[in-house]
Parts: sequence; C-alpha cells; structure tokens
Amino acid sequence: MTEATTRLRAHRTQAERREQTKTALLDATIDCLVELGYARTSVQEICARAGVSKGAVQHHFSAKAELMAAAVEHLTVKLRHQLAESLQTVPQGVDGIPTAIDLLWEGYSGTLATAATELWVAARTDPELKAAIRPVDRALGRSTRDHITSIAAGLPRERVETLFWLTVNLTRGLALDAELGGDPKRRRQLLDEWKRIAVAVAVG
Repeated sequence: MTEATTRLRAHRTQAERREQTKTALLDATIDCLVELGYARTSVQEICARAGVSKGAVQHHFSAKAELMAAAVEHLTVKLRHQLAESLQTVPQGVDGIPTAIDLLWEGYSGTLATAATELWVAARTDPELKAAIRPVDRALGRSTRDHITSIAAGLPRERVETLFWLTVNLTRGLALDAELGGDPKRRRQLLDEWKRIAVAVAVG
C-alpha cells in the first residue's frame, strides 16, 4: 500500500466519522423536538443523546437555529426520497390522485409534522429560526410538487399545482388536529371527501 493510498483512506475514514457525528446530532435533535418540544430541547440534551461533546455541535453548526433547520432538512430529505419511491408506483393521471393524497398525508403527518410544528411555533417570535427553516420548508414543497406534477400527466399543470397546495395545507391542518387529540375517524372522513373533490376538480 502506497503512502498516498494510506492518506486517502485515512481522509475518507475521518470524513465518514464527521458525517456519522453530524447524522447522530440531527437524529437526536429530531428526537428531542418530538419528545420534549422546542422550549425544552437544549444543545446539552442533544449532545447527550447523540453521544458527542458540545464542541462537536459547534464544529458543525454555528447556532442552535442552524442545527434545528438542518435537522428538519435532514428529515425532509428522507421524506423526499420516500415520496419519490412511493410515487413511482402511483397510476398516472386522475386515477393516481387518491393515492397521491394518501402519500402526502403520510409524509406531512407523523414525525415531520411534530418537529416542524414545534419549530414554526417557535419561529413566530424568533427571526433567526424563521430565516433558517423557511428555505427548508419551501424546498420540500417545490420538490414534492414536481413529483406530483410528473404523475399527473395530461392534466392542466396550473390545476394540479392548486390541488397540490390545497392538499399540503389540508394535511398540515389535519396533522395539527392529530397533535391536539382530534378524532381520527373525522380526519379519515375529511381526507376521503377531499379525494372525491380533488378528482372532480381535476377532471373539471
């Protein structure tokens, strides 16, 4: 083994360790947001859960707001990949609308909804946090919209985009309802009714 090869492998190993540390921090941040809420999520608690020192956080993130935004981005990247894979099996055109709505509901509820809600509520009075998470949220919306538009072949793009954003905002509202202990049967009824309306609007 040459000296250059040894240095290259050492560099890769070091880079892999840095990436593993960063991933551990991001996963721990999401866990804290979901379990403790934003107000009780401290850098010290994140470090304890990730098994790293506070200096490791400062090496990767310059501020708590940056760490929070990166954690949500980390989660949304996973969501984008999951949605992209799931949408590949969705029928093209009008027939795929009900399934696409179900996938959006699954994506915008659960862990992502809980973590994002915590951050958006906090961001209302925290300009730094708002500035950090806004581009993450918009990127998720654009990426998911493009996937939905690609399966809605033959339908007017403007109509598809309108239905998409209506669906996103409906699912976010329903996700908040779930967080507040709303009736799951009612949520399912509302989703089913929205599918019927969306199909009717799409075929217009």
